[in-house]
Amino acid sequence: MNKPVIITEDTTMAPVVVEAPVALGPDDKQTLAPTYAVIFAISLSHFLNDLMQSLIPSLYPILKTNYALDFGQIGMITLAFQFTSSLLQPLVGIYTDRQPRPYSLAMGMTVTLAGLLLLSVASSYPLILAAAALVGTGSAIFHPESSRIARLASGGRYGFAQSVFQVGGNFGTALGPLMAALIVVPLGQHSVAGFSLVAALAIFILWRIGGWYKPRIVPRAQAKAIRPTHGATPARVRLALVILVVMLFSKTFYTASITSYYTFYLMHKFALPTQTAQLYLFVFLAASAVGVFFGGPLGDRFGRKYVIWFSILGVLPFTLALPYANLPASVALSIVIGFILSSAMPAVIVYAQELMPHRLGMISGLFFGFGFGLGGIGAAVLGEIADIKGIDYVYQLCAFLPAIGLLAIFLPKMPRVAR
Repeated sequence: MNKPVIITEDTTMAPVVVEAPVALGPDDKQTLAPTYAVIFAISLSHFLNDLMQSLIPSLYPILKTNYALDFGQIGMITLAFQFTSSLLQPLVGIYTDRQPRPYSLAMGMTVTLAGLLLLSVASSYPLILAAAALVGTGSAIFHPESSRIARLASGGRYGFAQSVFQVGGNFGTALGPLMAALIVVPLGQHSVAGFSLVAALAIFILWRIGGWYKPRIVPRAQAKAIRPTHGATPARVRLALVILVVMLFSKTFYTASITSYYTFYLMHKFALPTQTAQLYLFVFLAASAVGVFFGGPLGDRFGRKYVIWFSILGVLPFTLALPYANLPASVALSIVIGFILSSAMPAVIVYAQELMPHRLGMISGLFFGFGFGLGGIGAAVLGEIADIKGIDYVYQLCAFLPAIGLLAIFLPKMPRVAR
């Protein structure tokens, strides 16, 4: 009977949980069937985590009015949140590759809770930045290990598990503007404190997941070293990772233009009230969540390279049309853009994990971190551009970003066994 291989690159006694894809016999497939309860629990935790985090951009119209902020300062809030997340996530991933911490997810959610409480009472711009940074730190702790747990529970259905995990986060992000429109906008900044109950529920779930995860951490000395099975040279792997990061830049910059400024764009161009604009942002984010769900299984079925190619480049005609569309067409285009563009993320993560299966935490932290960091830089840069050139110009400029998807032609094709 073929057993899954636990892999590592050194023989110290530190614990580790890393695995590589292998061919499985019928008995193994039954034994290693997906642990759906864990997959859906970690997805629910991702939903709750990103719901709380999405309150930050949903508060922008309130903060802009209450504290007389300009677009550049709004972008800096996003940068404070996403820079701390992007800076720490790869480091957290590297650390947990060597020293898995089953209850670190619950601890990270506690940091997010502290950031939310500070945000609800922050009375100055520096305190708002500090609260955003705390929420970003909680995100940095959460994402690398939670992505690893989703893969560990996948039973070999890596794309499916990654999509279910990510779709929870996307639905949480999508629900944030809706919660802001229904609760935060009418009740004000202090109502954010009420979401501490959401954080408490997430902490409880993550503590239980930590109990499932803990016995699956094995001594590193019992692990067997194995090389990745894709056959690509180290130089080719490095090139592929660079290409994936550049393509992630395209996706996250465009997504930042929507999540941070789409409400202002709709209010400016179509004279919409804040709550209505927030609802249209929810429509885009909900479409993105649906796209995430399909991206992983399609990658399992047809190959992740093709999903990445289609997701980034295929959205180009629609982004080019958006700046010149009327309101109904803008809503329709935002749905198509959100669905197609978001399907790339699970394919990118799993593809990168297959390139370096012995560094799952580092890869997850690196790409989630780059996603947050590039999004934060994008929000800051685009905010400055909006102050100088106007909000309409931002969408005319960003419309060309998906053309970077042409770089997918240089990605190596992964062999069937790795998929």
